[in-house]
Amino acid sequence: MAIKLTKNELKAQKESLKMYQRYLPTLQLKKQQLQTEVRTIENRAKQVRADRDRLNAEFREWIAVFGEADAFTPDMLAVRSIRTSTGNIAGVSIPIFDGAEFERSRYDLYATPLWIDTAADRLEKVLLLDLEARILDEQVRLLQIELRTTTQRVNLFEKVKIPEAKENIKKINVYLGDQQVASVVRGKISKRNLLKASEVKE
Repeated sequence: MAIKLTKNELKAQKESLKMYQRYLPTLQLKKQQLQTEVRTIENRAKQVRADRDRLNAEFREWIAVFGEADAFTPDMLAVRSIRTSTGNIAGVSIPIFDGAEFERSRYDLYATPLWIDTAADRLEKVLLLDLEARILDEQVRLLQIELRTTTQRVNLFEKVKIPEAKENIKKINVYLGDQQVASVVRGKISKRNLLKASEVKE
């Protein structure tokens, strides 16, 4: 992009450079914070899934003990609602898992084994962990979008805008310096010519 080689443009370029250099550390800090948060939440999601898988395995073993594994079917329990609130990390709104409400289907108390209620309680715990893991995944997704944008801005400032402003300042300074030297030289030549002209008149 062509720039004007003037003092006003020099001032504008210096102000732009100062602004980029002032905002860059803030963007870098935000980038680091987002990276840390994404790692922390990913680890939390991994832990929640491991707990869910462990509970699920225990649940299946527990049901198998009764020898009536097909007496309890997953459709006996349904998620009625998921409770979330809104949190904020580095200016990004994220959902926070606050729990869930479950609905149990009606079943014949005489025709089903006594352990069905306990099985439903255990399955609720498994489902709660699964729902929490999904909300954590959504947090990571939203934070990664912001991280991508912030990284692009950091790169733009570091690799394009700051070097460009420095180069423009250098170019304008060289041009203005050359103009000043040329002006001094022209002044000296004019002075010399005036002196010669006055000597000729005498």
